[in-house]
Amino acid sequence: ILADDLDADAAATMEQVQALITDRGTRFDHHYVNVSLCCPSRVSTLRGQFAHNSGIIGNLPPDGGFEGAYAKGIEASTIATWLKDAGYRTALFGKYLNGYPNTAPSANYVPPGWTEWYAANGGFPYKGFDYSLNENGETVAYGHADADYMTDVLSARATGFIRRSAGQPFFAYIATFAPHLPATPAPRHADAFPGIHVPHTPSFNEADVSDKPGWVRHLPLLSQAQIAEIDLAYRHRRQSLLAVDELVKSVMDTLQATGQLDNTYVFFASDNGFHQGQHRMPQGKMSGFEEDIRVPLSVLGPGVPAGRTVGEFSANVDFAGTFAELAGVAVPAWVDGRSLVPFLRGQTPAAWRQAMLLAHRQVTVVPPFVDGNIEPPDPLEIAGVAVTNFTGLRTAEGHTYIEYRTGEFELYDNLADPDQLKNRYAMASARLKARLAAWLAALRNASGEALRQAELRAP
Repeated sequence: ILADDLDADAAATMEQVQALITDRGTRFDHHYVNVSLCCPSRVSTLRGQFAHNSGIIGNLPPDGGFEGAYAKGIEASTIATWLKDAGYRTALFGKYLNGYPNTAPSANYVPPGWTEWYAANGGFPYKGFDYSLNENGETVAYGHADADYMTDVLSARATGFIRRSAGQPFFAYIATFAPHLPATPAPRHADAFPGIHVPHTPSFNEADVSDKPGWVRHLPLLSQAQIAEIDLAYRHRRQSLLAVDELVKSVMDTLQATGQLDNTYVFFASDNGFHQGQHRMPQGKMSGFEEDIRVPLSVLGPGVPAGRTVGEFSANVDFAGTFAELAGVAVPAWVDGRSLVPFLRGQTPAAWRQAMLLAHRQVTVVPPFVDGNIEPPDPLEIAGVAVTNFTGLRTAEGHTYIEYRTGEFELYDNLADPDQLKNRYAMASARLKARLAAWLAALRNASGEALRQAELRAP
C-alpha cells in the first residue's frame, strides 16, 4: 500500500496503520527515497533501480514521467512481470506513473505483467472526484457522488481482487492519490480535526538561513497568509488520510475473512516525503532535507517480528528485491537495491548499507495544469522556487552531505542537529569533507553489485 507525498511524521498519526501493521509487525525507522519525487520513486519501487540507472529522473518527459518510462521500455521488466511469470496474480490500483497514459497506444493501455489493472487514466484523480479508471482495458468514469470518492473506490477494487485471489499467490499494488494536494477528504471526514495546525518545529519558518544554499537563502520568511494556507493544507492532508486508514483496515479485514492474513506480507509506505514550512519552504518535496527523503515503512507478515524497530537504512530501491525473494524469484543483475527479507525474519545482516544516495534533477518549468491526470504543481513550484540540482548522501553515521550543481555544499550532523538548522560544511574538517565527497563519487554512477559494495563503506 503506497501513499502519495506522505511524510513519516504524518504517517505516525494513522491509527489503523499503527494498530494493524506497525504495532503487530516491524517498523523501518530509517527508510529513505533516492529522489523525492513521485515518478522516479515509483520506478525505483517497480524496478529496484536508482534514478541514474533507470533513466527516470523527473515527472516530465523525456527523462521522466510515464512518457519517459514507456519510451525507454522499462515496463518490460518490473516486479510485476517477474511475479506474473512465476505464477502470481498481479494487480495495480490507483496511481501508476505520472502522465499515464500519455503517448501509450490507447487510454486503455495495460503495461506488461499485470493480471488486473485499475489505474487512473483521465479526469481529475488528484481531486478525489470526477476521474476515470482504466479497469482491465475499459475506461470507467466516476463522478462527484460520495460513492465515487477515489480512495473508497480503490479500496473496493482491491478487496475484491483479494477475495478473488483466495488460495492463489497474489501481488496487490494499492497506490492512493491521498494525501497529495489538494488532499480532498472524503465527505464523511470534511469536519475532522477542527483547529488543527501544522507543527511548528524548530526549522519551521527558520529565522536564519544564511548558512543554506542560495535557493534557500533567497526564500523570504513565510507570511501569515502562507502559514494559514499551510495550516489548511495540513488539515486537509490529515483528513484525506482517514480514508486511507479505512482502506488499510478493509484490506486487513478482507485478508482475515478469506483466511489469507497469516500467509500474506503487507507493506505500508510512501513514494516520497513532504515539507510544510520547514526552512521557509512553501509546501512540496524534491529537497534533500529529512522531511522530503525520509518516509514511512511498516511491514506485517508471517515470521515478521512484532513491535520491532529496524534502525538500519532501507530504501525504495529495496522493494523489488524484497518482493522477489519472498516469492522465490531471482532478480536481474542490474537491480541496485537489497532484499529486506533478513530483517523480516528478525535478523540483521553483518554487512549492510551505510550510505544512501540522494539526487535531484528536475526541469524547473511548471507546465500549465490543464490535464487533470497530470500531477498538479506543489505550492513550492507555484511560488517559482526551483530546488537546485544536486547529488548527495545520507549516512548511517548521521550526516547529510549535498553537492549542488552551483558548487555549493551542505553538511548536517543529524544526530546533534536533527532539525538541520546549521550547515556545518564551512567548519567541517578537510578530512571529513574529502571522505564524503569520495563516497559520493563512488556511488554517483555505480550500479548493481558495485553500487551495493560502495554503500558499505567510504573509499
